[in-house]
Amino acid sequence: MLDHVTLRTSDLEGTRAFLENLLDVKPGYRPGFAFPGYWLYADGEPVVHLIPGEGVRNDPRGETIDHVGFRLEGYDAYRRKIEALAIPYSTMDLPELGERRLFVRSPTGILLELVFRERAAATRSNDNA
Repeated sequence: MLDHVTLRTSDLEGTRAFLENLLDVKPGYRPGFAFPGYWLYADGEPVVHLIPGEGVRNDPRGETIDHVGFRLEGYDAYRRKIEALAIPYSTMDLPELGERRLFVRSPTGILLELVFRERAAATRSNDNA
């Protein structure tokens, strides 16, 4: 089970506001580290940590994290929200998995994958386990 993800960003405040608006996460308790940052909470858990970065793009040929995925509910509502926020996005439907996905980028270019599982497919996959 993934505990959290830490994102480095050259725009700490902008990325925080973007994630709050998009994912409904909220800043919460963070230990008194010697550097600035935020812990963003969902359902009482600090799932995204934000820390300052230098704004240097990762070399896609090197070792790096390509994107971060969040499992959410309410595909249509999230799609309307993204459109209302005027955030560019792309979609991917994977009917064999019973999943629909929305892809967005943070203000500094971090790729976020929003994954929505249809209930019938989730039940089928649990039955096969």
